[in-house]
Amino acid sequence: MVEGHIGVTIKARTVSEAWEKAVLECWNKGANVPTEYGEMSKELLGLLVVVEEPFAEPRIHRGDLLVAIRESLWKYYDEVLRGTLDNAVKEGKIHYTYHERLFCYPPKAINQIEYIISKLQQASFSRRAQAITWDPEKDVNVDSPPCLQRVWCTIRDMKLVFHTTWRSRDIFRAMHMNMLALTELQKMVAEHLKVKVGPYLDFTNSAHIYEKTYSDVVHFKRVIERRSH
Repeated sequence: MVEGHIGVTIKARTVSEAWEKAVLECWNKGANVPTEYGEMSKELLGLLVVVEEPFAEPRIHRGDLLVAIRESLWKYYDEVLRGTLDNAVKEGKIHYTYHERLFCYPPKAINQIEYIISKLQQASFSRRAQAITWDPEKDVNVDSPPCLQRVWCTIRDMKLVFHTTWRSRDIFRAMHMNMLALTELQKMVAEHLKVKVGPYLDFTNSAHIYEKTYSDVVHFKRVIERRSH
């Protein structure tokens, strides 16, 4: 195994910088680990990413082709923040959405984001303002359970500090869009609480790059290296 693949911390000013650093760190230091999908991956176990100014520009990294297609990003925002695919869950077409689990947690349709806002309105220093996505009755026997596990928030110095925890994450293809959407959720909560957006902390248990995207990452790395010269 490659040294330094366990317990990695990255600090960055912007979301785009944080994603770039995470991709390069996983590529350069990730251990070679098999996956349940029959391919290898490069993996960091325990990746903490701290974004100091989540809405500082540039937020969007030009090297992420999925995010560069603005329609894809706006569609994902709508899915996570406005629940545009929640009906598909009810109809059994998809297993979950993050909006459904955070805003309408089954089976009693608990709005956990509303709870977070209420809790922090009562006590801005509270350590209890959190939301979860994992539902053991639904998730233990499916092939693709939620990657996002928990959101935790508190207010310090009139700024909303926002933590997210992920059990597993495709760093190259998913992390950037995840961070963009979750920081938009952070902003939404901050606006309800009438405070500023503070740091965003993002922790992944298994941060990985799949073998099928290795050639894309090599190209991405070359572009980054040329840009720095």
